[in-house]
Amino acid sequence: MYLFFQLAPIYDEVGAQLKSVQDLVIAKMDSTANEVESVTVSGFPTIKFYPKNRKQNPINYDGERTKDGFLNWLKDRIT
Repeated sequence: MYLFFQLAPIYDEVGAQLKSVQDLVIAKMDSTANEVESVTVSGFPTIKFYPKNRKQNPINYDGERTKDGFLNWLKDRIT
């Protein structure tokens, strides 16, 4: 089981590698301190992708929890 602190460095690396992608934001949110009515959290960390034109319908992340897993999954959705 991956915990947030284990993924935090990977999030940072992914964000740094994709920083030139316009309109893409890699963000972390603590759902124990912030509630989003439309989001169901079933485990930690729960990872969601909010497409620019479909923010009301986030996509659950279902890839590997590695840098390459995140990059490949995101690249399939942002190109």
